[in-house]
Amino acid sequence: MAIHTISPSIEVLHPPGDSTFASTAHHIGNPPNSFRNPWPSFRDKKGLLSAFQTRFSPNRNFVPVPPTRDELVPIRKPDWGADSPSKLRVTWIGHASFLLETSIAPGGGRGVRILLDPVFSDRVGPWGLVGPKRFSPTPCVLEDVPEVDAVIISHNHYDHLDVETVKALYSSRKRDMHFFCGLNIKSWFVSSGIAAKDVTELDWWHGAKLKVKDIGSVKLTCTPSQHFSGRSLFDGGAGLWCSWVVEEAGTKSMRKLYFAGDTGYRSVNEDDAGKDESTLPHCPAFAQIGEKYGPFDLALLPIGCYTPRTFMSNVHCAPEDSVCIHKDIRSKKSLGMHYGTIRGGLSAHYEDVREPPRRWKDCCERAGLMWGEEIILCDLGETVAV
Repeated sequence: MAIHTISPSIEVLHPPGDSTFASTAHHIGNPPNSFRNPWPSFRDKKGLLSAFQTRFSPNRNFVPVPPTRDELVPIRKPDWGADSPSKLRVTWIGHASFLLETSIAPGGGRGVRILLDPVFSDRVGPWGLVGPKRFSPTPCVLEDVPEVDAVIISHNHYDHLDVETVKALYSSRKRDMHFFCGLNIKSWFVSSGIAAKDVTELDWWHGAKLKVKDIGSVKLTCTPSQHFSGRSLFDGGAGLWCSWVVEEAGTKSMRKLYFAGDTGYRSVNEDDAGKDESTLPHCPAFAQIGEKYGPFDLALLPIGCYTPRTFMSNVHCAPEDSVCIHKDIRSKKSLGMHYGTIRGGLSAHYEDVREPPRRWKDCCERAGLMWGEEIILCDLGETVAV
């Protein structure tokens, strides 16, 4: 096992790669200069012209965000799960942003703390001037977040990778901090002022062990998702998109968490109208993740920004897709995310922001799952402990 000593307080260990599902079918070039979704479940939606036509289609159905919070996700001040130190805890900050803290190892004062796709900016887009704006504020300011050891990034879209948040975290750190991302994303961190030694990039099915001195250890594995990447018109697909498996190490509970980031499950096109969607090809990677790493104690699954379905389905999950992922990965409990915070550039013109949580509950009940036990929601700022 290779050991990369980052600092006196953090080590990143790289175990030998697991070849069970390893493949380079998602690589373009050798070494890869870009990536693709290698499954029949992904069907491209024809690029910018199709996006433009969808954006200005006469079939769009814009529903304004309700003017009061009565119909929106409640917000509470985070307590970060202080009353559950023996459990793995995740606190929802909004959209796909969470603070994860592992259960406390014997003799430890706290668990390993990891931020997932942290975004604290008010607007997600280039220079903070264009792009979707929050309709739900963060439940706290960045300065209120407890000291973190690591940051995990699922992909480089602006609503998941926020330069201002990353810079603020790094510049204000009181101890060492490490960043984990997919292939070809490290250069973005370095150009943003992060030291190269503080960034680890991984390919699908590759992992690392993070050891934080006097606190604990976690095993992290980069796993597939069905999505795309890009921060401009010229870098589409250049960085790898991924989901993540987080496994506790050295604790009694040994809890496992799955973070989906952003993903689709199947592609539903206009010529599929009237078809049973379960007969359409679906992404096989989730069953593989479940086979290799499941069952999971908790999964964080996207349930919003999926409309119009005929355009968004290949890269964004509708709630029924995420119920399928819940089953495929063998999750004991799955929390809906990626809704209630930001309206997507296209889905804003089609999707009522109140729909995803209602549809998540309906899908759960139709699938015979226990609402509030197997399929759940939480408030912004609320902690879920397992």
